[in-house]
Amino acid sequence: MEQAKIDRINELARRVKAGETLTPEELSERDALRREYIASVKASLTGQLDRTYIVGPDGAKRKLPKKQ
Repeated sequence: MEQAKIDRINELARRVKAGETLTPEELSERDALRREYIASVKASLTGQLDRTYIVGPDGAKRKLPKKQ
């Protein structure tokens, strides 16, 4: 996710925390940016877990199984 989008999420969050009311357009923008950020974090974590191996006591490596 681009840093500009993260900065925009933070800007909107600071405004809400300061007690300002967001317009309906800003609320929908914030929700869309949050969904995009969460999807980005999930994709990053999934990629990291796909490259994770468990080393057994005998030294054999096996992929981390996915939960069903």
